[in-house]
Amino acid sequence: MDTNRFKSEVLPLKNKLYRFACRLLNDGEDARDAIQEVFIKLWDRRDKLDDLNSIEAFAMTVTKNYCLDRIKGRKTVSIEQTKSLLFRESEGVTAEKNIELKDSANYIDKLIATLPEQQKMIIQLRDVEGYEFEEIEKALDISVNTIRVNLSRARKRIRELYTNAINDGTEKSKSFTG
Repeated sequence: MDTNRFKSEVLPLKNKLYRFACRLLNDGEDARDAIQEVFIKLWDRRDKLDDLNSIEAFAMTVTKNYCLDRIKGRKTVSIEQTKSLLFRESEGVTAEKNIELKDSANYIDKLIATLPEQQKMIIQLRDVEGYEFEEIEKALDISVNTIRVNLSRARKRIRELYTNAINDGTEKSKSFTG
């Protein structure tokens, strides 16, 4: 793969890879560092990228593996959360409603961060990035059935924790463990 093709096919994946790394590492700075390392790895392997069916799936796999190695190498995980992608400001919505939506999105981000690693990766790829099940299967090297089961469990857990927090009347007083 030549430089121009690398620029046109690999570099545009930067934002998707960054969001995925943010979700896994729970830290924007660590995610930026991770993506730099991932692009170096991809550049070093550029001659082999032509043989792949999906460069994007391979890039996601490299990102996943690199982030999991970083997580294993550190003793604590940063609590800093990524900016929410679940809710966006829209015209016609009051400022108060936008603040409420952003608060809810931030809380959901915190809940997602408490999920087991595999569920966290799957919910990021499916619900945030919009990947198809077959694409996730290639990126994570797990069966579609396993993906569906883990996605269902992750969504159910987030829904339960969020509903409990709302019913208790305060999101902040609710423990994330359980």
